[in-house]
Amino acid sequence: MSNAARSGSARLSGMNEQSLFSDAVDLAVAAVRGAAADRYADPTPCTDLTVADLVNHVAFGFLLAHHAATREPWPEAWGAEDRAPFLRDLPEREWAAAAEKEGAAAAAAWADPAVWEGESHLGGGPMPAAAIGAMMTGEFVVHAWDLAMATGQEFTVSPELGEATLEAMTGMAAMGREAGWIGAEVAVDAGASAFERALGVSGRDPARRP
Repeated sequence: MSNAARSGSARLSGMNEQSLFSDAVDLAVAAVRGAAADRYADPTPCTDLTVADLVNHVAFGFLLAHHAATREPWPEAWGAEDRAPFLRDLPEREWAAAAEKEGAAAAAAWADPAVWEGESHLGGGPMPAAAIGAMMTGEFVVHAWDLAMATGQEFTVSPELGEATLEAMTGMAAMGREAGWIGAEVAVDAGASAFERALGVSGRDPARRP
């Protein structure tokens, strides 16, 4: 979840953005919960990330989203490549519960429509809060899919959340590819769903199965 994506996703148009954000967090939490600690060394669709790395990445995303909602500053000691601060002293078997707690806090914070107004940050310079909320919605959904595929979980996305994820991924794809944190687009069938197209835009193969 790069703070480089400061001009990527626009506000989620024609949708209940607070509900979509909450649904995305729920999907990510379920995927984290479904990734047993004994699978943490396994690879994932995210290049060079193990399941443990990806669980940590999602957990850190919850924390960043929470701080973006409250406008709290991002402590300089936090590094995007480090372990999420609230996981640092925990054994891996306790990560899922801790991540779920932080995800709930982030979802509760973004449930306030006023949070989507004005500007906030993701540890860097200011950017529209609505863009952050939209981007994180898409990020949580896509990374939930990554975890599900890596650990053999079934995965279903509502059409509305699929559309929101497509908006988010389309908005950040070009910048992400330039920065190296989104892979080359994967072609999808003409009749692909919005979520399948979102996966393709984000460099993932929607034909992949758990």
